[in-house]
Amino acid sequence: MSSPSVRVGEGPLVGDRVIVAMSGGVDSSACAAILVDAGYDVVGVTMRLGMHDSVEPDADKPSCCGVEGIHDARRVAARLGIPYYAVNYEQLFAEKVVDYFTDEYLAGRTPNPCVMCNQELKFGKLLQLADELDAEFVATGHYARIGHANGRRALYRALDQDKDQSYVLFSLSQEQMARTMLPLGDMSKPDVRALARSHGLANSDKPESQEICFIADDDYRRFLRDRIESAETPGAIPGEIVNGDGEVLGEHPGTAFYTVGQRRGLGITAPGPLYVTEIDAPGGKIVVGSADQLMKSECRVSGVNWLSIEPPTEPIRARIKIRYRDAGALGTVDPRQDGESFVKFDEPRRAITPGQVAVFYDGDLVLGGGWIV
Repeated sequence: MSSPSVRVGEGPLVGDRVIVAMSGGVDSSACAAILVDAGYDVVGVTMRLGMHDSVEPDADKPSCCGVEGIHDARRVAARLGIPYYAVNYEQLFAEKVVDYFTDEYLAGRTPNPCVMCNQELKFGKLLQLADELDAEFVATGHYARIGHANGRRALYRALDQDKDQSYVLFSLSQEQMARTMLPLGDMSKPDVRALARSHGLANSDKPESQEICFIADDDYRRFLRDRIESAETPGAIPGEIVNGDGEVLGEHPGTAFYTVGQRRGLGITAPGPLYVTEIDAPGGKIVVGSADQLMKSECRVSGVNWLSIEPPTEPIRARIKIRYRDAGALGTVDPRQDGESFVKFDEPRRAITPGQVAVFYDGDLVLGGGWIV
């Protein structure tokens, strides 16, 4: 299904007040510039998320969670001549994102903190702030598009497929999409940087932030060890590494430090490569197997949110992405009760990982998505 042309001003009227979530990066800065040029009443807001790591951040690593981002956003706002606020959401971020991240690993799942941050803060708390500032709309620098399909608001992939971020926006509601603007959905990254340069924005060539913003050295295992309060914490207790037959092959320091598909760092020798195929957190075991044993054709998905279509009552065909950089694969989504769906792929997929997100597409249209069980 092809998408319609999605205009910057679709929904809001020129002159309406729009809150722009400004991280200090070039994408959100260009977003603000586009809306200023279009005649909107733009207010820049940075969510101060605080530091939650014991390691000092690398000054050369851009981060949307750091002080540098606030300074850059403030400079951009001054350049554009718009009001600017930095709002402290450190406690909320700690509870909704950082604690979630830690708890998921301890439970044997692999979390997706970007999805949770979007859900709870950027399109949750930020919309509440918009109400307080008498703004009807919020805008972000995400690469995705909002339009209409099937008599309702709909989410589409960005034109620049390499930058598309629709995957991490699967949890948006109809009400949230009605109040959201995504000006970069029709643009490429080079176009965004060129626009920033044309406005004299100092961060036009700023590198992109990478990995997880609240982990200074990108070492999530070290981060988890620092946060674990007790040696008796479930998920952090040493246990056995076993194969599919239950044969003990080695020991591990805690199931929280592993993820499905992992090959390196197992500390065991075998005739051929072994991968983590299952994490049994309640049983304290890591199950390993061959690459073939990592392939699966089906999974359950919970907490399914249907964005662009009414919740189906019959199985539907879709292209299904099971990770952010996944190209997706064809399969059938069979809706069940209580917000669950059963997904069956046409061909086996590698490392379907509990805790990650499965998003269902029809061409560029995001049908819906949920959490892999």
